Amino acid sequence: MNISSSAFTDNKPIPTKYAHSGVVGGKNISIPLTWTDPPEETKSFALSIVDPHPVARDWVHWLVINIPNEVTSLPEGISCKKMPAGTKELYNSYGELGYGGPQPPKGSGPHPYVVTLYALDVEKLDLTANTSLVAFEKMLEGRVLATAKVTGIYER
Repeated sequence: MNISSSAFTDNKPIPTKYAHSGVVGGKNISIPLTWTDPPEETKSFALSIVDPHPVARDWVHWLVINIPNEVTSLPEGISCKKMPAGTKELYNSYGELGYGGPQPPKGSGPHPYVVTLYALDVEKLDLTANTSLVAFEKMLEGRVLATAKVTGIYER
């Protein structure tokens, strides 16, 4: 399984328009994502974007569950708008529902934004919108058929 973004290539900079609105020029537009070759047994997908930088400490930028198995992309700016039917967005570390773009502290160096797509063997995860990253990861245990990652970099 592979995941990519038309906005950036792996381990390359994320354009500022996808940054949080607290960044000069940031429009907090969710990044476009496309994936291919999931396992045939996939019943749904889950998605996370997390900043593991030591300053950020696993800051959650986007958690999405219950993406139907026939979906192969999330277009730019889809968060909190026209998400696929049945899909559920959770709160990010900003306390906002849906996507929250990069906003690393000035001078803290380059931050990696790790996008992970999970192919799951269940159609639905029963999680509340305010589920933590730890609880999200725990719910995935034993249900993941495959994962795919792409990492974008952002620095202020």
